[in-house]
Amino acid sequence: MKAVSLGPAYRAQTVRDLAGGEFDVLIVGGGVVGAGAALDAVSRGLSVAVVEAADWAAGTSSRSSKLIHGGLRYLEQRDFGLVREALRERGLLLNRLAPHLVRPVPFLYPLTHRMWERFYVGAGVGLYDTIGGARSMPRHRHLTHRGALKIAPALRGDTFVGAIQYFDAQVDDARFTMTLARTAAAYGASVLTRARAVGFLREADRVVGARILDLENDEELTVRARHVINATGVWTDEAGRLAHARGGPRVTASKGVHLLVPRDRIRLDTGLILRTEKSVLFVIPWGRHWIIGTTDTAYDLDKEEPAASQADVEYILEHVNAVLRTPLVPEDIEGVYAGLRPLISGGADDTTKLSREHTVAQPVPGLTVIAGGKFTTYRVMAEDAVDAAAEDLPTTVPPSVTDRLPLIGAVGYEVLWNERHRLARRSGLHVARVEHLLKRYGSCVHELLELIEEDPSLGEPLGAAKDYLRAEVVYAASHEGALHVEDVMRRRTRAAIEEWDQGAAAAVEVAGLMAPVLGWDDETAKRETELYIRQVEAERHARRQVDDAAAAAARGEAPGLFAERAAS
Repeated sequence: MKAVSLGPAYRAQTVRDLAGGEFDVLIVGGGVVGAGAALDAVSRGLSVAVVEAADWAAGTSSRSSKLIHGGLRYLEQRDFGLVREALRERGLLLNRLAPHLVRPVPFLYPLTHRMWERFYVGAGVGLYDTIGGARSMPRHRHLTHRGALKIAPALRGDTFVGAIQYFDAQVDDARFTMTLARTAAAYGASVLTRARAVGFLREADRVVGARILDLENDEELTVRARHVINATGVWTDEAGRLAHARGGPRVTASKGVHLLVPRDRIRLDTGLILRTEKSVLFVIPWGRHWIIGTTDTAYDLDKEEPAASQADVEYILEHVNAVLRTPLVPEDIEGVYAGLRPLISGGADDTTKLSREHTVAQPVPGLTVIAGGKFTTYRVMAEDAVDAAAEDLPTTVPPSVTDRLPLIGAVGYEVLWNERHRLARRSGLHVARVEHLLKRYGSCVHELLELIEEDPSLGEPLGAAKDYLRAEVVYAASHEGALHVEDVMRRRTRAAIEEWDQGAAAAVEVAGLMAPVLGWDDETAKRETELYIRQVEAERHARRQVDDAAAAAARGEAPGLFAERAAS
């Protein structure tokens, strides 16, 4: 398999392909499930197109807790099937499918009661270690109060009596989703972003394709398909209405907010998991930051850009500060992000009680809907959706092979990691930079190094976002399908949540690097920069609002990418 560059030439050809052909499967939605379904379908020999209204992972799939985990708390709810399935997927991702993107991370579970809780939690964590099958993580270990303080000196000593440490895994969710889409493209799928489904084609009672608005060119395409999969997550109901589908699953959105604070503000050598009155709160190591979250509240406002409110921030700070020797203050917060979980509606008023499991339905002939689930089990969801679609196709479709299909960058990653010092000497980069690139690109690192060899200035870090090299911005536009400054700042890099200014100061440099790749003139580059800065300002304004309604109104003050066109 040769990696495909999702640059301007690829996009132009894909637009022509979508308008001129008929596909076995058309997938609407470019989150982790939609991208996963594209890879599943194309690897079974089907012709596949996938369209995404915004960017890969622009919705829920870039705003998760960035964990690949079984869900330790689901064991307490006796949802053993969900935990077993998720842990099996965790092992596949760590060991076979994406070792360059998924890696282990330790968590400390503080105990607040003597004796019985250690036995109770220990039994659960022991089951967690084994229920997923072959061991892919270190086993849990019990710690005394003193032993826990050695690796977690930030904790108040009076808040726990001992602890258990266990392991899960983490991932850059946006990069993983984009890599899925790029892998699908390498196997022949036609993948297109900034392409919104505005209607479904019907013949009698059957869905036979969709009308797609190419937002970049303001042109409508007619895409025909033998079967359509709706993988739009929190927009499932809206897409269902486009298809005039009265049945099928219904989705309730739950908002989850996360904070990022500098690593030196919390003295921990491990991640942390804390019980709250509703769920759990994680403190997750993330480079030079900690990610702290999440909330779980019902949400029925703007789904495009959910905003964190002052109430969300205060909730997280209150719960994490309850166990910290030195409390966090709002000024410690470097980044905030909010995402929406697509939960299968079950009649519960409280979203914490709704199902994290997924469902597949065919509300009208020719249309499969996949909804619910969690990031970790995306591959199972994708397989189930394609299985359902395959039953409706006129030819025999082979079973899924994605459980043994490494993503782009996985093959050869371990060898390159062992050679990282040699790569550093050859490229002139510090070994820490090479490690950074390997953990983001795997064996595709050679494509980055070739860019730097051709233009050594690309080996320098961004002036105002020094965690990332200039080459990564060029590569995002030339190979990874980034079409706008926000795509780079929010998803190809994570500067939007990792920098104090959310990457605003880097926007000019980023636009300048993208411009020659995407054919922008000076006016376009300026407009892209200004738009991103206005988005950042609106998010900051939203964070100061007391509730969801006020925060959503504040976030809506920033225009969307295509607002000028819509107004004209």
